[in-house]
Amino acid sequence: MARQFGYYDILDVLPGASADDVRQSYEAKAGVLAPELIAGAPSKVVTAAGRAQVALQAAVRVLTDPDSRRRYDNETGIRPTGGGLAGPANVPSQGIWAWDPSWNRVGFAGPGPAAITDALGVVADWLAPHPARPRHVTVPDARGLFVGPARRLISASDLHAELVQLTQNPLPVEGLVVDQSPRAGTIVHRSSTVVAQVWHPSRRDGRPA
Repeated sequence: MARQFGYYDILDVLPGASADDVRQSYEAKAGVLAPELIAGAPSKVVTAAGRAQVALQAAVRVLTDPDSRRRYDNETGIRPTGGGLAGPANVPSQGIWAWDPSWNRVGFAGPGPAAITDALGVVADWLAPHPARPRHVTVPDARGLFVGPARRLISASDLHAELVQLTQNPLPVEGLVVDQSPRAGTIVHRSSTVVAQVWHPSRRDGRPA
C-alpha cells in the first residue's frame, strides 16, 4: 500500500485530532454496533461487527491516552500535521531551470555554474530509472471497517471500490463492510474492482430517520 493503515484511519480522524474528536468518532461508529441494532442480523454481519468493535476499542484506547498515543506515533512515524497520513515521497532536485530573457543580452555570458548544476539535476531526474509499479496487487481485507476507511484502504492498494448496499431500509448512518469480492489476499491486476457488501442497521417499528 502507499501508506500505513492504522488507528487514525479506523476511527476516521486526522493525526492532529483532539482526544475529544477521537472519542466522538468512536461513539458515532460504536453506536452503529449496538446489540439492539445487530440483533437478528446474518452471521457475517455479526462477525464483521465483532471485528469492528475490537478495532475501534483498541484505537480509542491508544489515541485518547497521551503516552500511548505518543508511543504509537513514534513507532509508526506519524506526526500530527493535520494533513492525514503520508508516506515518504520521491523528492526531485530543488533547482528550477527556466530561460531568462536577460541571457539574450549582448555580452551576457549565459547562466552561471549554479544554474547549470540545477538544470543538470532536473535532467538527471528525468532520465533516472524509476521503479515500475507492479502490475498485480494483493486485495486488502476491508471487512469490519466502516465505509470511509474501507474505501481509503482499497484505494491505497490501487484498487477501485464498488459498494453494494445490503439493507433495504437503512438508518442514515455510516455502513459497515461485512463481506467483499475478491477475498482478502487474492492477487489481482492493479486498478481492479473490489466489491464491498455494506450493511446498515435497518429502520424498524417506526424508528425515526
